Amino acid sequence: MASVEVSLKEMMTAVEGALGAAVVDYTSGMALGTLGGGKDLDLTIAAAGNTDVIRAKVRTMEQLGLNSQIQDVLITLGDQYHLIRLVAGRNGNGLFLYLVLDKSRSNPAMARHQLKRVEEQLEV
Repeated sequence: MASVEVSLKEMMTAVEGALGAAVVDYTSGMALGTLGGGKDLDLTIAAAGNTDVIRAKVRTMEQLGLNSQIQDVLITLGDQYHLIRLVAGRNGNGLFLYLVLDKSRSNPAMARHQLKRVEEQLEV
């Protein structure tokens, strides 16, 4: 099992083109930890904003009566991918992994695979 700090390091080193990573509590919108980012990528603001994305999707699924779980959400920007993966299991209820990738240097399919692996090892 891996801590938040270890998980963040794994996300940043195992995924080519990673620019920033966070573990976020979407019940509060607070980042439990961040790594990377910078003046053009404030991961604290991004964590709060993406909390709204997850809440909206969960609410929509409930209204539609869908009995399924969100695995991940991919947002494609002009020069970046933003990948959000919900943490499954009893230890991760209400958490998601957030990873920002440089679009020109990354493979979103491989990033999804790596985030799944990190998610399975995360213990909070």
